[in-house]
Amino acid sequence: MHTKKSLGQNFLIDPNIQRKIVDLLDLSLSDTVMEIGPGRGALTSHLVGRVGSLILIELDDDLVCDLQTRWGGRPDVDVRHQDFLDVDLTKITEDLTQLIVLGNIPYNITAPIIFKLLERPRPKDIFLMVQREVADRLVAPAGVTEYGALSVGVRSIAQVNIEFRVPRTAFRPMPRVDSSVVRIKPIQPPPLSVEEEISLRNVTRAVFQWRRKQIQKTLRDHSDLSFPGEFLNNIIRETGWDLKRRPETFNPEEFVRLSKLVQKRLDETSCV
Repeated sequence: MHTKKSLGQNFLIDPNIQRKIVDLLDLSLSDTVMEIGPGRGALTSHLVGRVGSLILIELDDDLVCDLQTRWGGRPDVDVRHQDFLDVDLTKITEDLTQLIVLGNIPYNITAPIIFKLLERPRPKDIFLMVQREVADRLVAPAGVTEYGALSVGVRSIAQVNIEFRVPRTAFRPMPRVDSSVVRIKPIQPPPLSVEEEISLRNVTRAVFQWRRKQIQKTLRDHSDLSFPGEFLNNIIRETGWDLKRRPETFNPEEFVRLSKLVQKRLDETSCV
């Protein structure tokens, strides 16, 4: 079976790494697992029979047929022929907050997949194989080049760890880059309200578009924000922050606090 470049297919062929990934999940027969892009079943073969319910989301026509032939007759396996980005996760399982997600996902749509998984309500645990550079961005501390909107957006609502690196030689066809397995565990209960999360996304998108500018300038002058000087002075009084700092020096916890202050301001002005 040939790979399809249009779908970003790189199949994991190393059985030791396959087992190592699945062992991270610490599975039991009470678990429900969703695998994104099972492909030829490299990880699936280690999951079948170890969980109470296994949901496979695969877009490739030929691979879906193969998955159906191998496991479609089992009552504990649900093979779905869908683009994951079109899946309504609230209809995947009765309690999405107990779902465990696993995926060796295409490099070209990594960020959209991560942000879709982190829409509310969120899964219990997420394990993804991603490009090494993306993994480094997810865990990057404030102040380094890799740190940006992705780092803040994910770590403001979830704990992120790089579990281990995977060399490019473990795949066929062999990609040009190495990979990492990351664990993204959403924080429960969520630290932000729905409205505060929207404020967080708006603020981080704007300030990292202007990442070389002082954060006070972006908050004041960016067309998506346009906050008055009075509000900026209130931030300084409440937090003691130096708003002449650049955005990459603000850690995720500071962005969480900033998003709360922004939403508080929006709530106050909407009531006037």
